[in-house]
Amino acid sequence: MEQSTSQMNYSSWNDNGPARKNKRRAEASEDYSLETDEEEQQHSHYDEIDEEEFETAHYKQRYAPLSTLFVIVQLIILPIMMWQCGVAPLEINPMIGPYPDTLNYWGAKNGVLIIDDGELYRLVTPIFLHGGIIHLLGNVMVQLDQGNRWEKEWGSLIWIIVYIGSAIGSSVLSVIVMPDNISVGSSGAIMGLFGAKWAEIVVLMCEKGRTIREVAAEQSRKEQACHVIFGIIIVMAMSFIPYVDWAAHLGGLVAGFVIGIVCFSWSMRNKFGTVFWLGVGIAACFVLYSTFIAIMFTTETDDEMRDVCAYYQKNYFEDYECKCQLDEDWAANHNYAWLSNYYNGQGGVADADANDGE
Repeated sequence: MEQSTSQMNYSSWNDNGPARKNKRRAEASEDYSLETDEEEQQHSHYDEIDEEEFETAHYKQRYAPLSTLFVIVQLIILPIMMWQCGVAPLEINPMIGPYPDTLNYWGAKNGVLIIDDGELYRLVTPIFLHGGIIHLLGNVMVQLDQGNRWEKEWGSLIWIIVYIGSAIGSSVLSVIVMPDNISVGSSGAIMGLFGAKWAEIVVLMCEKGRTIREVAAEQSRKEQACHVIFGIIIVMAMSFIPYVDWAAHLGGLVAGFVIGIVCFSWSMRNKFGTVFWLGVGIAACFVLYSTFIAIMFTTETDDEMRDVCAYYQKNYFEDYECKCQLDEDWAANHNYAWLSNYYNGQGGVADADANDGE
């Protein structure tokens, strides 16, 4: 995963420097002969633009408020979780972070709570949570680099549509493939940004820039293509190490790609191309989300995952400590009678059923 800053990436764009830029500008100048007098006047100062200004000429906005805001929230939440519920031993959480039941308490992906109890917000809340310091820093560095740059290029509206849509797609596929695992992290949404960028490259690959902004965008897409492919390969390769949710990465990547097709089809000058790619994108989004969601709601889950602490004690670590359990009143108010009885030491589901009969 790339960990450089935007400034470092800018410098890498200039490695091939003036010759490449001048050649592209010369090619672009040929297109100006086809433009109106008004457009020619608009480009009269084209050659006077310096390289730094040219590299950002296609940006729709100067700042990346949403990407930065998400990072700030993510940086705040993890320390609060660790302060509230403690830090798990490395044998339980090698990412240097909280216990799994803490993550569940704060809104992690949990299949049984999503499917059986209708807690659909858990399809989105995992993007605010991270399994530990190592997990958080890795995602934050990528988001501050690529995430911020692409929000500036696309605009905040397209960025948030891709980010949230990919987050949902990543969580849905994760529930299908690994319904009995607790999952958190923004990496699925970040993979969606990579998928959307690749969709932009594919959809607009035949578009030849005529304005300064279009030429700069075209040049940027060509130079970022290898970065995107490399980033996708690295993240997917890391998806198979322990405690990393590969299904969420794959789901976010695919969701981001189909959403990106819809979003960037509107950027084409060719109306036939716009209609074609828009139709492909809408159809792909409908098939993907409707199929995934339908399969998700037929997925079998383990009812023991309602109590994450007891589940981990039984199946993984006998000395697992419950550092962030829900209190009895919360359980009772949410009709988790059996869970309330568990906290009272009354024997669980059997006693809860008996109380219901009374």
